[in-house]
Amino acid sequence: MAAARLESVPDRFFGELPGLPEASAWVSRQEAAQAGVHRPTVGGISGTRLEGADSICVNGGYEDDQDFGDEIIYTGAGGNDPNTGKQVADQDLDQPGNASLVTSELEGLPIRVLRGSRGDPMYSPTSGFRYDGLYRVAEHWSEIGKSGYRIWRYRLVRLSEQEAAPYVPEPNLPPGTKAPKRTRGVATRVVRTTAVAESIKRLYEYSCQVCGAHLEVPGGTIAEVAHVRGLGRPHNGPDVPENVLCLCPNHHALLDAGGIYVNDDFAVHNHTGAQIGALTRHPSHQIDLEHLRYHRALWGQP
Repeated sequence: MAAARLESVPDRFFGELPGLPEASAWVSRQEAAQAGVHRPTVGGISGTRLEGADSICVNGGYEDDQDFGDEIIYTGAGGNDPNTGKQVADQDLDQPGNASLVTSELEGLPIRVLRGSRGDPMYSPTSGFRYDGLYRVAEHWSEIGKSGYRIWRYRLVRLSEQEAAPYVPEPNLPPGTKAPKRTRGVATRVVRTTAVAESIKRLYEYSCQVCGAHLEVPGGTIAEVAHVRGLGRPHNGPDVPENVLCLCPNHHALLDAGGIYVNDDFAVHNHTGAQIGALTRHPSHQIDLEHLRYHRALWGQP
């Protein structure tokens, strides 16, 4: 049985708790909450929009959850029947728990994962609850779930030991480190086809298709290729010219996080629906409308 949480640990602690290593176990959620691993005794997400999420509980509470061990496709909070786990209403991204996971994704905050015995038998304890390490939110999107309602989805990926350093927000600016340590990490990623990326960037002369920005730096030009339909699980988009855009770093980040989307007429809108421009297109660059529609569907856009 895991020991109680140390009194010196602050209320919102991001990372592994001192004295509670991975595989620490508890009989009940109340005990896990008392230890500080996951404070809510009912809700699956611990966090706020402002601070981010410090932990989640995976215990079979939502029918759309998928557990792959080192990767979790987690369903946001709200709209489900707690007795059956089925969705009975749409979810709202502004719900505090859902928004907290977005903040954690954008800020790169680690999230403790507590698994319960009602989750996937392959990765869950046979009884009680178990702390299963630190994960990060790699991406989020929306889709229509099994019961026909819109849900928000979060792909969480286990952190390596090098990535799992604790983080505690401070009220004042931290002093920093004059000689930061360097560590080597290993990550699994989808390999992009360099020829596709370079050909698209050259086609647009390294200028953003949304705003036209051409960013010159000493020795080169900054331009990024964005995949409209993501390459990784669960989107499994193709690495082909019809699925990529040449964007500046700002609009690449906005596209990936749902801040902008592109209609079938190539008008560019922000997340509120306001049109902010039109996508520049080269005659030889055919953009697949199905990928644009897939991207819009992720964010609940028409």
